[in-house]
Amino acid sequence: MPKGSWKSRRHGRRNQRQNSRFREHDSNERCNTGVEQSPQDPGHSTQEAPSTSSSTAGSSVPDLPGYYFDSEKDRYFRLLPGHNACNPLTNESIKQKEMERKRLELLEEEDKQQKKIARMGFNASFLLQKSKLGFLNNNSYCRLAHELRVSCMQRKKVQIHSSDPSTLANDRFNLILADTNRERLFTVNDVRVGGSKYGIISLHGLKTPTLGVHMHENLYFSSRKVNSVCWASLNDLDSHILLCLLGIAETPGCVTLLPASLFVNNHSGDQPGMLCSFRISGAWSCAWSLNIQANNCFSTGLSRWVLVTNVVTGQRLSFGTSSDVLAQQFAVMAPLLFNGCRSGEIFAIDLRCRNQGKGWKATSLFHDSAVTSVKILQEEQCLMASDMAGTIKLWDLRTTKCIRQYEGHVNEYAHLPLHVHEEEGIMVAVGQDCYTRIWSLQDATLLRTIPSPHPTSRSSIPSVAFSSRLGGPQGAPGLLMAVQQDLYCFSYS
Repeated sequence: MPKGSWKSRRHGRRNQRQNSRFREHDSNERCNTGVEQSPQDPGHSTQEAPSTSSSTAGSSVPDLPGYYFDSEKDRYFRLLPGHNACNPLTNESIKQKEMERKRLELLEEEDKQQKKIARMGFNASFLLQKSKLGFLNNNSYCRLAHELRVSCMQRKKVQIHSSDPSTLANDRFNLILADTNRERLFTVNDVRVGGSKYGIISLHGLKTPTLGVHMHENLYFSSRKVNSVCWASLNDLDSHILLCLLGIAETPGCVTLLPASLFVNNHSGDQPGMLCSFRISGAWSCAWSLNIQANNCFSTGLSRWVLVTNVVTGQRLSFGTSSDVLAQQFAVMAPLLFNGCRSGEIFAIDLRCRNQGKGWKATSLFHDSAVTSVKILQEEQCLMASDMAGTIKLWDLRTTKCIRQYEGHVNEYAHLPLHVHEEEGIMVAVGQDCYTRIWSLQDATLLRTIPSPHPTSRSSIPSVAFSSRLGGPQGAPGLLMAVQQDLYCFSYS
């Protein structure tokens, strides 16, 4: 082979290798330049630019730390740490925008879809046929009928009438609490100037198609935060309201017993019931006793203490604990007081021990996070509890084992209640994401997820009350939801 031909072939291979390296280097430069210019270039291809948006998870757009891809605008945006007045595009704002988009979509589906399916293949005709054939007993038929009705509830706004309508437009609902017969709602409203105002809503006028209620207000005003509230049966059933008030500045916390007659506008000249205030500061929770062995008594959960106080005699029992007590409920048949702690422990106090010795702890259960609510079922053989990790468990008190867990609840740090309704066979809870979820008590099936009518916010978590007889024995069935300044009723269709 001629020498010139050999040198020409070697020179050609060298140029080929150099050209390939240059092409690879140029490709990398173009890729990097495309990434850097992508936030400013709206026409750039979305297949070459990475993204960190959670909404594009599972799509063809790759992830890039520090950048967010907006699918609507088809371009990239740079994420900034924290909040910035010039460019407020942060992870928090992106998450809030995505949550609001999902909420609006669910609200639109709720308005369009009149009949919702709680269980596949489950409808009224199928249920009636199984009942006639003898496959369902009366209790199962009533429970499944309630589940079917819950899945068909429709949202309607309730008109609230008051002697001072201007306050209704300014005061925001903090919580609502229904009495035993579901005839009244005790309300705590946040006032714009600071503090809380209380009222009682009568539900006797809550009838379809015109939904209207009357708010009975009182001048009783408190600048202190309400940590816990419950109805108290001192003179009659639900004759008073028990409030745990948090201390502020030089004003210490206390527990106040308000007579419900303070909120009723009557001209009969009758004197209101007894109003008491107890110097109990730092109370996280409270509960009123309907047990005959602890008559006229209420409990308060403090930091590492549980106090049981007799309203009439003033006698007080104290029990030391190892953690803050965030939730409480008395049993009715057994002389027990159940407590849920920040440590995740749930324990029962035997009230017959009178804090003598160490034998007062009757039962002990454990969650992995702080317990925010405990509810004893009617036969007092099971207990429902929820915690700050969003876990809801049904415990068997005889075997101290978890027999059922309810999935879907959302909580990170809030003190959120549970609403257990055994007659209807459902359980209701509002999550920190502002969604109201309804489960079947029987098998923990999630029957319904209801979005908030207002934009989601940690400061506007809805407060709810459910009953098949709202307003009394002849009342309308449904769910009441208070959020911001509005009250909604989700009635059975």
